[in-house]
Amino acid sequence: METADIIRKIRKIEITTRNLVNELFSGEYHSLFKGQGLEFSEVREYQSGDSFRQIDWNVSARMGSPYIKKFEETRELNVIFLVDSSASTWFGTRSYLKSELITEITAVLSFSALSNNDKVGLLLFTDKIEKYIPPRKGRKSALRILRDILYCEPEGSGTDIAQACEYIYRLIKKRSIIFLISDFLGGGYDDHLKLLARKHDVIAIRIVDKGETEIPSLGLLHLQDPETGRKFTINSSNRRVRERFRQAASRQSKELQERFQKLRVELINLTTDQPYVPELMKFFRFRIRMKNRH
Repeated sequence: METADIIRKIRKIEITTRNLVNELFSGEYHSLFKGQGLEFSEVREYQSGDSFRQIDWNVSARMGSPYIKKFEETRELNVIFLVDSSASTWFGTRSYLKSELITEITAVLSFSALSNNDKVGLLLFTDKIEKYIPPRKGRKSALRILRDILYCEPEGSGTDIAQACEYIYRLIKKRSIIFLISDFLGGGYDDHLKLLARKHDVIAIRIVDKGETEIPSLGLLHLQDPETGRKFTINSSNRRVRERFRQAASRQSKELQERFQKLRVELINLTTDQPYVPELMKFFRFRIRMKNRH
């Protein structure tokens, strides 16, 4: 892709997604992700009106008079996008390629984070770590993320979610919001994802194309797995073949949902042929309701 084409595409995505953020997401995002924790501020002498619960007994014993620990609510968050750039994301039979939908969703969430004065960062992965951008504030950071997603020419073609989870787990010390965006066609990542979710707030977004869940009746189809290169032929005119394919895809989706529930990682399913805004809004509002109950 030429540089001028990338700039035009980034500008178009920015305009589209900024409008969505302004109209729809900013209020929900702010309500959901504001001040998620406390950070140590200072130790000072106890004053009348202070809570006894704040007394630091170790410091008080050393100093011979009562001292308290002060904490402040953390307003600024790190929001990090773990984005799958494997060959299977360059597939699409409807409105979007999966990679295009991934880019637009990342843009919407990036600009939502920036409107909340948060920092945004990116980890692009395949079966290799392709690119890492540390969390930073500002529009330039969000635009750089979009540019790198669009411009990236991955060295790998497969998917290694475990490696991506382990990389970010070791790198990011501060508790962060992590959006893991993938088609989740790879496996073997459960333990690493579970460990990451204990340390950070992990939200998984699964991108699916209808061509991966249903086969149209088009006669003999010569297909190739984009990640492994394996070629195969199926007779799509055969109703039983189409039904077995549909059932297998449905079973795979259900099993994935159950696995994520066991891992205690929330999973949002988005498809290339349906608007993603209602699903994201539904997720945000559900999370806000659950947060308000506790």
